[in-house]
Amino acid sequence: MSDRIHVIGGGLAGSEAAWAAAEAGVPVVLHEMRPIRATDAHQTDGLAELVCSNSFRSDDAENNAVGLLHEEMRRAGSLILRAADVHKLPAGGALAVDRHGFSHSVTEALQAHPLIEIRREEITGLPPAEWRSTIVATGPLTAPALGEAIRTLTNEVGLAFFDAIAPVVHRESIDFDICWMQSRYDKGDGADYINCPMDEAQYLAFIAALNAGEKTDFKEWETSTPYFEGCLPIEVMAARGPETLRFGPMKPVGLCDTRTGKRPHAVVQ
Repeated sequence: MSDRIHVIGGGLAGSEAAWAAAEAGVPVVLHEMRPIRATDAHQTDGLAELVCSNSFRSDDAENNAVGLLHEEMRRAGSLILRAADVHKLPAGGALAVDRHGFSHSVTEALQAHPLIEIRREEITGLPPAEWRSTIVATGPLTAPALGEAIRTLTNEVGLAFFDAIAPVVHRESIDFDICWMQSRYDKGDGADYINCPMDEAQYLAFIAALNAGEKTDFKEWETSTPYFEGCLPIEVMAARGPETLRFGPMKPVGLCDTRTGKRPHAVVQ
């Protein structure tokens, strides 16, 4: 067993690491605690399950560093990008996926690889000495015992961040006499998103209602976790000032209201 690589965690990073090592001819043991131990966010026992956004951000290799990284990973034989491409959804210039199909595809590929052994078990401490090569690929949902062992070893407390989870909006609830289909700057197929416009009065009323509205209570494990500035909850952004959202996720740049021929004041996309 000493010649094997042990990978702790079957998320995106752990799945990709296990695949890359196995494809290079090195035997791998991939340790994943689900379903033996559940987490507060995962819903399945699938590997590489996406529990927040289903978007891998920009897929534009010509003009965006993230898109360039995607292309480099594809050329290097990435399992994650291969599964993402198979289960891609319309998302303008971004790479978004069907999260269930994506996870199922990654899980099947890892299970079928002759050099990968998947062990469903919780790792409760640092790797034993006989595991000569180990990759610890756990994130915010690391089990408490392993998380504490990592904190003790590194003397670090900010090893992970939490992303904001987006709500689900049903298409039949949207009034297409008001809204229209368009991708920002007409990227992708040009009509990958539904755009719900707001004029200035509507936007300011929305911000006021959002600031005054009831907020969700944090779970115990969330209370001391700092926000990730790249994906803040909408109520946190609204509290920073009335224009924050209009220059963030509700920005109307690159869009044109088909009813008026003009750019709206703000938009929910």
